[in-house]
Amino acid sequence: MAGVDYLAFERNKAQFDVNELKIVWAGSREELELTDRISRLVANDPVFRKDDRASLDRKELFKNTLRKAAYAWKKIIELRLTEKEANKLRTFVDQPAFTDLHWGMFVPAIKGQGTDEQQAKWLPLANKMQIIGCYAQTELGHGSNVQGLETTATFDPQTDEFVIHSPTLTSSKWWPGGLGKVSTHAVVYARLITDGQDQGVHGFIVQLRSLDDHLPLSGITVGDIGMKFGNAAYNSMDNGVLSFDHVRIPRNQMLMRVSQVTREGKYVQSSVPRQLMYGTMVYVRQAIVADASTALSRAVCIATRYSAVRRQFGSQNGGLETQVIDYKTQQARLFPLLASAYAFRFVSEWLKWLYTDVTQRLQANDFSTLPEAHACTAGLKSLTTTATADGIEECRKLCGGHGYLTSSGLPELFAVYVPACTYEGDNTVLLLQVARHLVKTISQLGSGKQPVGTTAYLARLEQLSQYQSDVTRAEDWLKPNVVIEAFEARAARMNVAVAQNLSKFSNPEEGFQELSADLVEAAAAHCQLIVVSKFIEKLQQDIPGKGVKQQLQVLCSIYALFLLHKHLGDFLSTGSINQKQGSLANELLRSLYSQVRPNAIALVDAFNHSDHLLGSTLGRYDGNVYPKLYEEAWKDPLNDSVVPDGIRQYVQPILRQQLRNARL
Repeated sequence: MAGVDYLAFERNKAQFDVNELKIVWAGSREELELTDRISRLVANDPVFRKDDRASLDRKELFKNTLRKAAYAWKKIIELRLTEKEANKLRTFVDQPAFTDLHWGMFVPAIKGQGTDEQQAKWLPLANKMQIIGCYAQTELGHGSNVQGLETTATFDPQTDEFVIHSPTLTSSKWWPGGLGKVSTHAVVYARLITDGQDQGVHGFIVQLRSLDDHLPLSGITVGDIGMKFGNAAYNSMDNGVLSFDHVRIPRNQMLMRVSQVTREGKYVQSSVPRQLMYGTMVYVRQAIVADASTALSRAVCIATRYSAVRRQFGSQNGGLETQVIDYKTQQARLFPLLASAYAFRFVSEWLKWLYTDVTQRLQANDFSTLPEAHACTAGLKSLTTTATADGIEECRKLCGGHGYLTSSGLPELFAVYVPACTYEGDNTVLLLQVARHLVKTISQLGSGKQPVGTTAYLARLEQLSQYQSDVTRAEDWLKPNVVIEAFEARAARMNVAVAQNLSKFSNPEEGFQELSADLVEAAAAHCQLIVVSKFIEKLQQDIPGKGVKQQLQVLCSIYALFLLHKHLGDFLSTGSINQKQGSLANELLRSLYSQVRPNAIALVDAFNHSDHLLGSTLGRYDGNVYPKLYEEAWKDPLNDSVVPDGIRQYVQPILRQQLRNARL
């Protein structure tokens, strides 16, 4: 029997067609139907229940993960799911597992870096999961600095083999998911040594465990690196440590699509351009941006629904108290995060297009857009993951005390999401890469080299350096060109200023170190401009559905003006806008929050998250929060007995003042 919908009165206020917005969020009607179907499949299967995870100890949690992964694989085969459907299924199971790395890193590494022969040998095994792989790059002593890795792969011409070796403690592989206990194979990144020469870091396929008894092979030491932040969160994953003691592998297990070692031990580059490797990186980072929008939307959905259910203060003569969502302070913290989730969604759609475009160009040996695409995905990965991690934590605070309960779903969502700020490139390091690209772009303007793509605005430096916003009324800030120009002027001026300061150093690298904090801020300004302009571009398309486009226009303005308010110092100090214009932007922002308010619940419904995926007592679709919180509390293992272990032994002696004789 369907229960009462306690949020129906909120849903009835919506001024737009929720089902049409669901399609916009999903990307297409087909995508929505696919997502919906797989999401229900997982939600309705008791094997995939999630509500008990936080109370399992590490060993139980890990076994539970293995069971779910095996069951998911059985389902994938039984239902003959496509690769896309299988991927969705794993996403909705929503429990980090070795399969994430097998499908997400090991298989793509072989596809991207293996020769046709290598792919023909290894991919059928991996695709049937007759071998399970992980991606062993990061070491105890080096993460982001891949060039600093210490593991070695020395070619032995006598036997036609590579000798994989960990010369130091810090060269132990450390962090790869799936490595600790599950993977049978790994793509291992090591310094290639031929004839005493260090040829830099390359990938090698190395078997780690026996396919018969799963024991590590000779010369291999491997284990789990221990508990991580959060209760369940990433503790369902066997992140591992691995070291090699002169382990021999055949020469043909070096991934040789781009460079090879011949039988004689000669190191040769193939005709395949190195740049093709970057295509994979663009793809992975695009997927991370899409995941950021999903993770943030989950947190925002929970916080928005709970803010409408929760009432505090403001009751007159015993009437109803005020819904927390009606407080302006709550709106000013929550609605920009709602807008950000949509902003990140649309920029990830655009990145998907960019990936396709870059790939086609690379295949035609056109590398002209690659540096810009590379900088762009690096910057957007950094911006969206930082904002999402901060946003999930803000949503937890927006739920008051109850947000701190594991059953709210927010502590676990935060703990599982926050590593995204580090993996696939540390966020500060990535912004410094973007800054290098921007400084280089500006320095080449004099030589007539035209900036492309998201940096094209830098070609109009003269115009942007003269720019003065002509905003005179609050509603002027609703005009897309007014917003874009202000963001362009701010980003251009910040980047030019830091480039000029750099040019004063006789040693550019020293300058780069000294000014790195300014460079990071200038790069962030550029990345925010990209997100704002892609949101605006999305709204120039035809978006069907009653009132849908209007809602997205409001959210787009909120996203841009919230950034303007947050970074007002930048806008004022670069002279892009004046103080009065800043106040007008803030005034408009306030009125836009009031416009979102009646639509807030419907806007988070459009994410189409199942209660199973949210895994939250506070974010339930029906808003029936308090009975659920109460019910969950009694499920805690501590409530299995009325008087738990330890009370009689330790507490009663205190109460009876018998501590002197008690044996503690």
